[in-house]
Amino acid sequence: MVEAVLIDLFGLPANLQNSIQGLLCNVLETIEKCSSYPAPFVYVICHQGSERNGEQESLLPTLRDFQCLKKRVEVVRALTTAAALYTIKQRLDEKDLSIIKVILPTLRKEVMKVYIDHLFTAVYQFEFEDLQVVPACENLQVDEPWSEEQTLSAEDMALIWSEIQTYLESLPSLKGELTILRSSLIPDDIFLHGFTTRAGGISYIPTLSSCNLFSSSKRRDPQVVVKENLRRLAKAAGFNPETFHRVKTDHANAVYIMGKTEPDSYDGIVTNQKGVTIAAPGADCIPVLFADPVRKACGAAHSGWKGTLLGVSMATVNAMVSEYGCNVKDILVVLGPSVGPCCYKLPHESAKEFHSIDPECVRHFDSASPFIDIRRATRILLESGGILPKNIQDDSVMDQNHNVTFCTACHPDKFYSHFRDGTNFGTQIGFISIKD
Repeated sequence: MVEAVLIDLFGLPANLQNSIQGLLCNVLETIEKCSSYPAPFVYVICHQGSERNGEQESLLPTLRDFQCLKKRVEVVRALTTAAALYTIKQRLDEKDLSIIKVILPTLRKEVMKVYIDHLFTAVYQFEFEDLQVVPACENLQVDEPWSEEQTLSAEDMALIWSEIQTYLESLPSLKGELTILRSSLIPDDIFLHGFTTRAGGISYIPTLSSCNLFSSSKRRDPQVVVKENLRRLAKAAGFNPETFHRVKTDHANAVYIMGKTEPDSYDGIVTNQKGVTIAAPGADCIPVLFADPVRKACGAAHSGWKGTLLGVSMATVNAMVSEYGCNVKDILVVLGPSVGPCCYKLPHESAKEFHSIDPECVRHFDSASPFIDIRRATRILLESGGILPKNIQDDSVMDQNHNVTFCTACHPDKFYSHFRDGTNFGTQIGFISIKD
């Protein structure tokens, strides 16, 4: 069932401008007649320009005539299509709506498709209908293909992307200034590094707000928003977002050697190239950073409970040793914000594997869902592999002023947490690069 209807008057052809009230009236009549209870929310987008202000004001009496829709109809005026659609997206997300009927002029369909592809994810379902034909009741629920009458040029596509990018760059940062946590263990004269918090981006959905750095087809934050968050992070941190590489997580232990063939998925990445920033995500899983100041090489790994058990951190260390001639005793390792043993539970069967690493990695072992310390397990596995205890920073750091291994679940104001927030969760990262 259609949950929302978007009526696009932005690109209404000139020959239909005088019929705008009649067109809108016909469309709303059809929606009202065909809708079951509750009626869909209706959004009308118009161009915000002085020459059209009078025309837009004249729409208001028309909208008030529809009894069951009058509290569900909103006119959105904006200077650009990007601004209008992003405003609509916010309205949809506030109400948790995802099935949208778009009614628009035929020649706007290909253009609208590009905007939607950029600004929305696969969470949303769109159906399309021609504004110039009054739809029959049964058509309100039927998909219509994109018009093939108009093919957009590469220049058109670039202009749309530029418009979206310019609009997103103009948005204010949310939840305060962008904040980066840095470890005193990693020498800042050789490496640029840090762990992000949730402040300083433009993501507005509560569980994703605000500096979310990962987009998924299952979440509501599109890639363009994540890219804008990354641009702001890069500007604040001092790295080039065009040479940024994030691991393609699989919750396993594969490691990508920068410069070689990239695997389809991997949870570790290493490089000795200057100016290239590598990163690992985390939203309870541990973003782990590795730095060798002697051989000037670095790495990043994503270590959840599965990756921890599979030894992804030592796999990353071993890649640095084999590829760049690093001495394991020179490698520094920092564990970033992640879910702590205070909050993280696993089924008893999985807990057994952590218990076998060290009984102190498990609390309340005899319970159905014991508490697990994936950080301690990571430290033990690293030390067993030859990393010096003094070269590992985690939540055992004595000076809490230098702590970067906070519990993500315990600090909703600072960090995202899948464990705490559910499926539509945000993601922070740990990043590192070798300075030029």
